Formats: sequence, structure tokens, C-alpha cells
Amino acid sequence: MKHYKILTVCLGNICRSPAAQGLLEFSGQAQKLDLQVDSAGTAAYHIGKQPDRRSIKTLAGHGIDIRSQAARQVKVEDFDYYDWILAMDKSNLKDLKAIQPKGSSAKLVLFGQFDASVNWGEIADPYYGEDEGFESMYDHLKQISDAFIQHLLHSD
Repeated sequence: MKHYKILTVCLGNICRSPAAQGLLEFSGQAQKLDLQVDSAGTAAYHIGKQPDRRSIKTLAGHGIDIRSQAARQVKVEDFDYYDWILAMDKSNLKDLKAIQPKGSSAKLVLFGQFDASVNWGEIADPYYGEDEGFESMYDHLKQISDAFIQHLLHSD
């Protein structure tokens, strides 16, 4: 079985990317995939903090516990350590490309590209909205996570 190292990335690493990390870990275990998943932000706003309480609550409602995660910022070494770096939106993808070292080994892509139903390949940031935005975020991330897991399963 192949081992995959995956980094999910959003702006502050407290909403979308920790949720994506939790979903990929959960789905990977269900499919018996050997995944090492982490998450990070392109900005340093929340370093060391837990995910947003609304992300924690939403994922807990689906049986996924992300309380042990702590926000961190993307570092240059990530581009050679991880096999996949999955950006939540085009702005974060652009920021990641700006710091990506030439010749790095990670596949840097929009996470949403794995599911055609996601608008423009982006996952909307629910941070400034109400709680229901986090449920929509979960639904989008679940679809994409499932599609990404299928991609990994069929790429060996």
C-alpha cells in the first residue's frame, strides 16, 4: 500500500483546511489508505490556536473530532515533504505558488478540482458567516474528499 502525505491549506488554518484534514483522515481510514494529513494557513493569523469552534462543532456532528489540531503557517519545507498540497481557493493557490521553490516535489492544486460540482474549484470561506455556512463547507469538503480519495485509490 502506498503512503501519501497531504497538506490542506486555507488562509488562517482554522476553518476549511482543518475540516479538510479531518475529513481526509476519516475517509482515508474508511478506505484503508495510508495517509498522513496535516493542514496549514498561508497567513499567520491564528498560529497555535484550535480550529474555529464552528468547524469543530460541524465536524463533530458528523462523527469527526478535530479538536486536537493547532493552526500553523505553511513553510517552504512543506513543498518537498508533502506529496500533495491542496489549496482551498485560488487566492491561497496563488500565495502558495509565490513561495513554492522551483523543482519542489509536491503536487500543488486546487482541492476543488477533484469534484466538478464545486464552483470554480473553490471552497467558500465560512469564517465571516453564520453557522449554516459551516455545514455547506462540510458538504463541499465531503464531496471533494471522497473524490480525492477515489483519485488516490485509482492512481496506483
